[in-house]
Amino acid sequence: MLLMVVVHPANIQDRDGAKLVLAKAKRLYPMLQLIWADGGYAGSLIVWVKLTCNWLLQTILRPVGVQGFVLLPRRWVVERTFAWLANYRRLSKDYEYLPEVSETMITIAMIHVMARRVLR
Repeated sequence: MLLMVVVHPANIQDRDGAKLVLAKAKRLYPMLQLIWADGGYAGSLIVWVKLTCNWLLQTILRPVGVQGFVLLPRRWVVERTFAWLANYRRLSKDYEYLPEVSETMITIAMIHVMARRVLR
């Protein structure tokens, strides 16, 4: 279940885009305590999250020295969600002119995924 969706232009780094998502989430979900993120979100973002939102940002890192495929804990959640969204033709390409429309289409797709699960 998605808690928050923010679509931003490609010229914004993911680390800076994460600040947009987390600032928006802070207003709606102040009780959050732990955020899992990919190793690319390490560095100053961890400090920013702690100071701004008072949450713990825990990065999931690949083990050092391991070659080949490694199943990382909690990483599959994001990849699985992207796979669900890939089933929706409207989200297969960037057809939308406004980022707000893209956010809405992602939200609608996730509502559809969740509704199908409830109906089973």
